[in-house]
Amino acid sequence: MTTGEALDLIGGLIASVKTFSAKLPAVVHLSVVPGGMKPTPEAVASYEQTLSRFRSQVGATPYRKLTDLLLESLEAFEAGKVLGAVQPLLAILDQLEQMRGDKEIAVTQKDEKQMQEYRAALHRILPGNKPELEEEAKRLKKP
Repeated sequence: MTTGEALDLIGGLIASVKTFSAKLPAVVHLSVVPGGMKPTPEAVASYEQTLSRFRSQVGATPYRKLTDLLLESLEAFEAGKVLGAVQPLLAILDQLEQMRGDKEIAVTQKDEKQMQEYRAALHRILPGNKPELEEEAKRLKKP
């Protein structure tokens, strides 16, 4: 498995989390939806299939270290916990950076750019990362 192949599979998981988070309202009142909101069974199955492909391809490569974080992300995703799914994916990107620094894996410029894009996409999902709201607040403050 190459870094590019690992990133492609991780990108599929990030896309699933992004798609699910885009369907969530800004505020979910538990009185309205007592069990919270969960992704569709199809979305969960797709996430599981991507994770399964990763596990079948990882073998004895250094990427095997990422499996526990991927499982943690899957469990959170299944439960509808977007933040719980995002944090392990961010940790995976950190781990890849560490592995690159330790010369365990080779990272091309394309891979590096992809990791930056994935990190930015995950940060946009996190609360408080809504640039459009910041721009609107600045506009309202202008005299």
